[in-house]
Amino acid sequence: MAERTVVAGVDGSEASARAAMWAADDAARQPASMQLVLAYSAARHQRDAERLVRELAGRCRADQPGLHVGNEAVPRDPADELLERSATASTVVVGSRGHGAIRDVLLGSVSAAVATQARCPVVVVRGQVVSGAVVVGIGPFRSSAPAVEFAFAAAQRHATEVLAVQAIPDAYLLPGVALDERRQEVQEQAESRVAELLDDCAGRYPDVPVRRVTTDQHPVEALCEQAQHGRMVVVGRRERSSAVTRLGSTALGTLHHSPCPVAVVPQEVAQ
Repeated sequence: MAERTVVAGVDGSEASARAAMWAADDAARQPASMQLVLAYSAARHQRDAERLVRELAGRCRADQPGLHVGNEAVPRDPADELLERSATASTVVVGSRGHGAIRDVLLGSVSAAVATQARCPVVVVRGQVVSGAVVVGIGPFRSSAPAVEFAFAAAQRHATEVLAVQAIPDAYLLPGVALDERRQEVQEQAESRVAELLDDCAGRYPDVPVRRVTTDQHPVEALCEQAQHGRMVVVGRRERSSAVTRLGSTALGTLHHSPCPVAVVPQEVAQ
């Protein structure tokens, strides 16, 4: 089996440093090695970039003794560099936004691009990091399966539970008393789909407790509400022909509004 590597993209800001420390903790739990990458656009930034990424690697090693932490400063577009590395990484971790010590290196401007196109799961570290449940959104497509798998694995690493959330507003917004039977049918089908996905993973992760929530809220509202005391929110990413719409409204909305880190898991993971 190939060695697992968590790649953390940083830019010299404290926000990206928080993301790197989150990545170090997660890598130590997998277990995996860790690679810090700081991409810069101008040759004049090389010395500062090398110093910043080296110092941050030292902080990660001090926080996680025994973790192998590599570090590189690369003269390249940050999104391009992280996307290339996503082909072999187990996870790519970035901050939600950054205004780094090096001008022209704004990690926040590329985090959405990486989450949209990466070949491996991408964690955008934002909000508060607490020791709560791993919240996972269950969508109407089988593309939810990789996200559920990722959520169970993360919950096992952090010795916490999975909270599976399915928002099915259509089941409640159908008008008229005469449609009560149809409303119930939609809800039952949705709950059956959730049960199938969860049962499949529960067999492989028997020590992970599972809770289920079915709601008539908008998916983004439901996920963010349940994530108020969560460790992480996990959402799936369907493969689409258009790069503009590839991320999906639920994943994009969750990235913007989640009170905790968000993991975006592609339908087809590279490894």
